[in-house]
Amino acid sequence: MDDLSTLKPDGTLVERVMLSIRGQISSRSLTPGAKLPSIRNVARTMQVSKSTVVEAYDRLAAEGVIRSRPGAGFYSAAPLAPLSLTELAPRLDRAIDPFWVSRQSLEAKDEVLKPGCGWLPSAWMPEEEIRRALRSLARTKDIAGLTDYGTPLGLSTLRQFLSRRMAEQGFQALPDQILLTDAGTQAIDLVCRLLIQPGDVVLVDDPCYFNFLALLRAQQAVVVGIPYTPTGPNLELFEQALVRHRPRLYITNSGLHNPTGATLSAGTAHKLLKLAEDHDLIVIEDDIFADFETEPAARLAALDGLERVVRIGSFSKTLSASFRCGYIAAKPDWIEKLTDLRIATGFASSRLSEELVLSVLGSSGYRKYMEALRTRLSRAMALTIARLRSLGIEPWVVPKAGMLVWCRMPDGIDAADVARHALNEGIVLAPGNVFSALQTAKNFMRFNVAQCTDERIFTVLAKAMRQAA
Repeated sequence: MDDLSTLKPDGTLVERVMLSIRGQISSRSLTPGAKLPSIRNVARTMQVSKSTVVEAYDRLAAEGVIRSRPGAGFYSAAPLAPLSLTELAPRLDRAIDPFWVSRQSLEAKDEVLKPGCGWLPSAWMPEEEIRRALRSLARTKDIAGLTDYGTPLGLSTLRQFLSRRMAEQGFQALPDQILLTDAGTQAIDLVCRLLIQPGDVVLVDDPCYFNFLALLRAQQAVVVGIPYTPTGPNLELFEQALVRHRPRLYITNSGLHNPTGATLSAGTAHKLLKLAEDHDLIVIEDDIFADFETEPAARLAALDGLERVVRIGSFSKTLSASFRCGYIAAKPDWIEKLTDLRIATGFASSRLSEELVLSVLGSSGYRKYMEALRTRLSRAMALTIARLRSLGIEPWVVPKAGMLVWCRMPDGIDAADVARHALNEGIVLAPGNVFSALQTAKNFMRFNVAQCTDERIFTVLAKAMRQAA
């Protein structure tokens, strides 16, 4: 029978054969060392060509699932799967801490809805621009771009591109002041490795991006939260913390704040930098949401000129989380030391990812995509806020742009209890205290408006609120 006549929408014929063999191994029909059915028998049973079975067996062998014995056939090589795999799933009863939302969101099955995660749905990403960049890179005659290590600083043409973008935003960072990293998390990790020691005090906004808290915990830093206002950190409490704790670092978002969606005002930014100068404080400014803005907010890095501010960013939110490419912009002597740390911890940059990022960012299609995305997010923001308000959930501030909105639950409702109930219904939420070092946000919840388009979210949310009340 012709292979094309049996092609199914849920996978290619080769994948169907592979799935069948894997199923026999996991069900123990084929134990380790057992001989597989012959190519002829499989082809006849599954009504595919022998070449399809050969390709499937070759792929399984390459994965180490089966082993070929010349002249004797193919044999199962995979170890027996455990009788229960439930322990591999994220525990539903674990403490709701800074790792909770990440684990539940990243490990969730496709059917799970994730209004608590911090990224766009796959269908909202620039698919056509990514495919075009992949095709272009596949046709390149420069094989080194596909196979070699990148340089420690990262692709020079991408650093030049970022330097030009920063100049448009009002500050100068020469290409040699920019270090490319494996996404924004590694950027923060490298800066923290360079600038703090275990036991050093670090200031964070309260609430702040929960992975700041997780990363600083890993660095064994002492975290002090500063209450955040709609225009930036509370400066009176910020100054008190500077005097009392003598912190080494302050980590923040300034463009579109995570999780609140608030925007740093120019007045707060100037006063904050004056306090930082007076108290010898270094500031890490995470600018990962910059491209979502419709009106650029004040930037600490621009006002400071990268003297005591380190700017970091990545392209995971607007382009692709799979590329794993971010950057650090800082003064030259810090970049020199950070480059050594980059070599020690990651050896070299990912040239393939950097080439892809540059190709997409430099395309006219990306600019058009971002314009359309900002409009789409604006509509989603309005619809989501209206839907939440109908349940008695109020935004702390209505964001000017972006995908995140920080909301207050009705009185007497613990957001963590709501999140636990919703998880049982296949909905991942982001309760407030995972963002709070002070643990003062138990009746708050962060919502991602781009992930709130399914009506089931609000049905489950209303039910979970009744259960938590």
